[in-house]
Order: sequence, then structure tokens, then C-alpha cells
Amino acid sequence: MPTRHVLLAIVVAVLWGLNFVAIHASLAQFPPLFLVALRFALIAVPTLILVPRPRVRWRWLIGYGLGFGTLQFLFLYLGMAAGFPTGLSSLVLQASAPFTVLLGALVLKERLGARRLAGVGVATAGLAVVGLSYGTSAPLGPFLLVVLGALGWALGNLASRQARAERPLHLVLWMSIVPPLPMLALSLVVEGPARIGASLTTSLSAAAVPAWIGLGYTVLLGTLLGSGIWVWLMARHPAGAVAPFSMLVPVVGISTAWLALGEAPAPLELVGGALVIGGVLWSARGPRPPATGAAAASDRPRVGARLG
Repeated sequence: MPTRHVLLAIVVAVLWGLNFVAIHASLAQFPPLFLVALRFALIAVPTLILVPRPRVRWRWLIGYGLGFGTLQFLFLYLGMAAGFPTGLSSLVLQASAPFTVLLGALVLKERLGARRLAGVGVATAGLAVVGLSYGTSAPLGPFLLVVLGALGWALGNLASRQARAERPLHLVLWMSIVPPLPMLALSLVVEGPARIGASLTTSLSAAAVPAWIGLGYTVLLGTLLGSGIWVWLMARHPAGAVAPFSMLVPVVGISTAWLALGEAPAPLELVGGALVIGGVLWSARGPRPPATGAAAASDRPRVGARLG
């Protein structure tokens, strides 16, 4: 990758790492389920008006929206609202990588070599270390909620892989039409109209400015700009050259949460985090099985591919 593309990949990692502090600010004002609905509604409305629908089957588009958009952020926001540390959330969410590898083997019958299996094992052990360290001083429930968010991300990965969109950014944008309505309905049932109304009424005060800034950051910089650059890079370079930069996300997330929120991770949590990142990187470096037929054609780099 050229130096400027490497720098762009680092910029995305920084944008996504800061995203967790932005989410923390928004959760201080809005209930978590309603916040998920609001976040994706702000993307879905202009998408429906301005962006052509990607030429993929509806079941993969809906599956991507349910996994990546709905389940991931439903459980992530619930876990963070329940008290799971902001910085550690950016780390635990990386469990989506070993989940994706395992689900790909179980559901899509993808070959799981010894190297990838070892990487998944190391990452899983690291996740267990983080959970045990956190669980000694706090309830384990919030940690498990964020793990479920990582599983939702992995399910979305499988759906997006099956979609094989010609314009991946269009798929990312159209995915946003799935979460708002079910999340709003769930919010009305679980959080109630009174709590939602109170959060909206008080959101007009000066004290709510950080929450709106956090929400704006999540939508504009974390989702649209970050995902846009990432998709642009993935269209021009092998996945194995781009994907490892996502391992910088928890480094940025933990560092910024430490500086901005005073969340100092315990030494054992740092050890577990190193195992998670190392296991994911080791697994990502494993050799890809040879593709044939349609799979080979879809994986072949596209000449002149362009963003969106």
C-alpha cells in the first residue's frame, strides 16, 4: 500500500477508536435502544432519497442490517449503558473477527486451517482473560452484552459476504434502513414513551450539547467518513493488507477513554487485550484457500473500482 493509503487506514482506525467516547457522550442523554434507532434514522432518511439501492438480494441486505446494524449496536449500547468501560468496549468488540471465522466455517463451510484455528483460540483466551479480570470487580452481564454485540457484527459480516455488492458503500448505507423501526418499537416497549420523551425534551438544553456532538460524530465521521474511506481502501487493496489496521481501533479506544474519561484498564485486562489483538492478527495472516468459479471472480480485484 502507498504511504498515503496507509495514513488513510490509520485515520480510519483513529476515527473508529474515538467513536466509543462519542457513543459514551450520547448515552448520557438518550436511552440506548432509542439511540440506536435515532443513529440509523439519521442515515436512513437521506439514503432512501439520494442513494440507489445496491443490486443485492433483499435477504442479504436485511441480514446485514439485522446483524451489523441492529444486533451489534443493540448489545454494544446496552452493555455500555450498563456500565461496561468505554475503552474495553472497543477491544471486546474485536471478538467479531474470531466469531466471523468460526461462523464462516460452520455456516458457509469455509476451510479453517491450523493457523486460523490457533489464532481464534488465542483471541478467545484473551477475551476470557478480559472477562475474568473485569468480572472480579463488576457484574459480568455488561461484558457479555458487548460480546453479543461482537457476535451480531460477525453475523452481519456473513450476510455482507454473501451479498457480494458491486458498490459496497451503497450496501453500508442501505443497511441503515433496517434498524430504525424495530429498534424504535423495542425502545417504546422496553424504555417507554415517557423516558424517550424526557430525553428529547431535555436534549434542547446546553447540558445535552456533548450528546448531540457525540451523535453527530458517530453518524458523520464514525460511520459515513470512516466507512467510506475503509470501503475505498478495500476496493483497491487485498483485504489482508487493509483489515489488520482495524486492530488499531482498541488501541485508540482504550487510550482516549483513559485520557478523556479516566478509565485506566487493569494490567490483566491489558494482557487479555494483547492476546485478543495478537490472535486476530495471527488468524488474519493465514493463507486463503484457493477460490474457484463465481467465488474466484468475486474476489478478483476490480480494475477501476470506485467509491459508492
